[in-house]
Order: sequence, then structure tokens, then C-alpha cells
Amino acid sequence: MLSNIGIPGLILILVIALIIFGPKKLPEIGKAMGQTLKEFKNSTKELTADDSDTKEEKKSAEDEKKSDL
Repeated sequence: MLSNIGIPGLILILVIALIIFGPKKLPEIGKAMGQTLKEFKNSTKELTADDSDTKEEKKSAEDEKKSDL
């Protein structure tokens, strides 16, 4: 869906946003969106790190069981 927008579509969206929000609000909106994306990225990294830690714990527990046999 978004791959069909192209450069002219992006320019049109930016012009409409400029008209709706005005030049003073656009930097604030951009900053808020950047912070939101940064938090989302950090949360995703934490979730994948937790998942890999869980996998490593399971693997080490299985290795211990095998060595006990």
C-alpha cells in the first residue's frame, strides 16, 4: 500500500500537513513521532533480547539434563 505513494504523493502529504498544522507545529509533531519510534524500537530490542535469553536458558537446562544422564 505505501509502496505505491511515490515522491509526488509524499510531497502532497507534506504540503497538506503543512496547511493543516502550520509551520510551528510540524517540528513538534516530528519530534514526538521520532520519540515514539525510538521507544518502539527500544521495546522491540528488549523483547527480542528477553526471547533470546529465554532460549539460552532452556538450552543450558537441556544440556545439564543430558550431562546428568
